[in-house]
Amino acid sequence: MMRKIIHVDMDAFYASVEQRDNPELRGKPIAVGHEGGRGVVAAASYEARRFGVRSAMPSATARRRCPSLIFVDGRMDVYKQVSSEIHKIFHRYTDIIEPISLDEAFLDVTENKPGLELAVDIAKRIKQEIREELNLVASAGVSYNKFLAKIASDYRKPDGLCTIHPSKAQDFIKSLPVESFWGVGPVTAKKMHQLGIHNGSDLAQWSAELLIMNFGKAGQLYYDFARGIDNRPVEPVRIRKSLSCEHTLERDILDKGELSVYLREAAEDLYSRITRKDFSGCTLTLKLKFYDFTNISRSITGDKDFSSVDDIYESALHLLNETDLALRPVRLIGIGVSNPQRDRKEEVWRQLTFDFDL
Repeated sequence: MMRKIIHVDMDAFYASVEQRDNPELRGKPIAVGHEGGRGVVAAASYEARRFGVRSAMPSATARRRCPSLIFVDGRMDVYKQVSSEIHKIFHRYTDIIEPISLDEAFLDVTENKPGLELAVDIAKRIKQEIREELNLVASAGVSYNKFLAKIASDYRKPDGLCTIHPSKAQDFIKSLPVESFWGVGPVTAKKMHQLGIHNGSDLAQWSAELLIMNFGKAGQLYYDFARGIDNRPVEPVRIRKSLSCEHTLERDILDKGELSVYLREAAEDLYSRITRKDFSGCTLTLKLKFYDFTNISRSITGDKDFSSVDDIYESALHLLNETDLALRPVRLIGIGVSNPQRDRKEEVWRQLTFDFDL
């Protein structure tokens, strides 16, 4: 049976919630995040995006691009509550839901609660109910696998609805820029361009062996995607694999002694989180982001789970001392634990990425 997959993506979610709750912000360029110091844009309204303001952009850069930009402090508790309300709407149609973040999810509606034949009709209803009940706008993509459903949801944003039918998938993929393929970031896209791969048609000319040789295990995914193949199921539950935290420093720091102070704070923060979440792991990873926004990470694996602040801090400090900063001041420091040794009895979905501060 051909699967029926919907990808729902809220449009400018954080910013839209702020505009919904504060009428004075409607129609104006706003950014959710801190403006001063080392602030970073967590989300931008579509009015701000027209000026080139994007998420993860330094606030100072965003201000230069849009002098009239209005900064709003994030309210994560509110966004989580709204996300919960969105998921209640999803559950009217299916319980096979895979959250990707607070504002997007995959739904498998092959067998759905209302018994509707067409997935696009379900997508229309979900979009309408989100608008009428929550006064927010969502885009949705419909297809027979996750890769194409995700592409479809991005195709006509904002307030988009796009269906990629199996009979039209190959023609659609052929003209698709490689930047739009799942897992292809700026670095990978640049490498693909150097190899003469610019779109799905170019990608389809490469064998799986050559793609794996150039891009590692991801090469097999690219090979399959270029042919419209994606057999990954919609996974409604996941076991937590890692837990991390990141701290943006108030200024760039090169001295390791000074960095160790912030490292201790990060260790205490991380220990608090893993205790609260009842999580543990035997691999610790240190992440450093430098003044020029380049990143490095270093990991160490022990024979037991990290179970105290001192264990976390001392291992992270060892990794820091072994790292050559190469005269590059550090602007962000992050640490995380992964690779849990004990079996997890609970299978509860949680986002498997670093937790960013707004």
